[in-house]
Amino acid sequence: MPRIPGVRSRLKDTPVVGHKRVLLAAPRGYCAGVDRAVIAVEKALEHYGSPVYVRKQIVHNIHVVSELESKGAIFVEEVDEVPEGSHIVFSAHGVSPAVVNAASDRGLQAIDATCPLVTKVHREAVRFARDDFEILLIGHEGHEEVEGTAGEAPEHTTLVGSPDEADTVQVKDPNKVVWLSQTTLSVDETMETVRRLRARFPNLQDPPSDDICYATQNRQVAIKKVAQDADLVIVVGSANSSNSVRLVEVALEYGAKAAYRVDYASEIKQEWVDGVETVGVTSGASVPEVLVTEVLESLASAGYRDVEEVKTAEEDLMFSLPKELRTNLKGAKDKRALGGRNRP
Repeated sequence: MPRIPGVRSRLKDTPVVGHKRVLLAAPRGYCAGVDRAVIAVEKALEHYGSPVYVRKQIVHNIHVVSELESKGAIFVEEVDEVPEGSHIVFSAHGVSPAVVNAASDRGLQAIDATCPLVTKVHREAVRFARDDFEILLIGHEGHEEVEGTAGEAPEHTTLVGSPDEADTVQVKDPNKVVWLSQTTLSVDETMETVRRLRARFPNLQDPPSDDICYATQNRQVAIKKVAQDADLVIVVGSANSSNSVRLVEVALEYGAKAAYRVDYASEIKQEWVDGVETVGVTSGASVPEVLVTEVLESLASAGYRDVEEVKTAEEDLMFSLPKELRTNLKGAKDKRALGGRNRP
C-alpha cells in the first residue's frame, strides 16, 4: 500500500473551555458499489496480471487510485489509450454505450465495474427514452456518472444542474417529462430541484424508485445529526468526490460552525481546531477506513481522545462482482465473489 502522508506538524493540544471530544459519524466510508469496484480491479490483476487498464478513476479517491497503481493498474482517460486486446475495467460511475462500443472496436476485454445502482438509472433512461419521454437529468455537468447516463439516451436528455436551472429549463412536451438524478447528490438540494420542476411541469413523472443511492443518503443523515453538536466537521474524501463535497455542504447547512474536506490527516490545520470542543468526523463513500483512522490519531494528539460514534443506520448490502471475476482461474467460485470488506 502506498504510504499515507504523515502529519507534517503534530497538532497541538491547546486548551478549550469545555471537554474535547470527537463525534464519529456512522455509516461512513466505503459503500457496496465502491467495495465491488475496487475489489474488481484487484481481482482482475490477480486473474490476468499487470497491466490492467482502468478508464477514469475507478472511484473518486486519490489514495485508492494510488494504491491500485502500485499493484499494476494503469488509469487512462479514454479507451483509445489502451493497447488493443488488453483488459480494461469500467469505473463504478458507469459509461455510455459509445464507450462500450469503442472498447469493443479495439478488441478490449472489458470488465464492467459500474455500481448496480448506477446501472439501474441507466436502465430507467433507456426505458423512458423508448417511451418517448423527455428526461430531465439532475446532476453535475462533466461528472462521469452524468455523462454515462446521458449517453444512454442523448437525444431525450436535458441536464439540470441546480434548483435555479429548474426555473429556466425548457421542454418539448410538459405532459411527457420525467426526472432522473445522479446517485451522489445532496438529497435536500435534489428534492428542491424536483419541487421547482414540478411547479412548472405538474405532470412531471418520478423515477420508479429513488435514484440517490442508499449510501449517499445514509451518510448525509448521519452528518446532519453530528453537525448540530459540532464546532468543526472534518470530511475525509477527495475533491472530485461528489458525495464527499456534499457532506461538507450538508454539515454547514445543519449547524456545524465550520466544515472542511481533507484527503489525509496531514491536511488538518491547527487553526481549525484551536478553541474547538467538539469535532465531527465522517468520510465519503469512496474512502477506506484507514484514512479515517489517521484523522482520529491526529486529533488524539491534539487532545481529542474521547470518541463517540453516532450511528443512524446499519449497512450490510453487498454486490456480486462482475461475472468475469466470480470464479478463479481454475473455474472454482471465488471466496470474494460477493464483495466483502468490513465497513463501519
